[in-house]
Amino acid sequence: MIYAAISLLNLQGQIQNAAEEKALLEKQIEEQTQTNASLSDDIAHSGDPDRVADIARKKLGLVSPGEKVFYDVSN
Repeated sequence: MIYAAISLLNLQGQIQNAAEEKALLEKQIEEQTQTNASLSDDIAHSGDPDRVADIARKKLGLVSPGEKVFYDVSN
């Protein structure tokens, strides 16, 4: 009887651990799904000149000829 109770407690602990791992994996799947959707959108619009210019501005700090850049130095 004691062995059955210990086994039951052990199984409950394993179930709880598995449920926690499942929740973590579901969160990771959701994050990866969002990343994949973003990448798919980027690929689908990779030829869009406005998107290319936006990426050049944000990631590379480039500007178009004639544009003026203002820096906020108040911080």
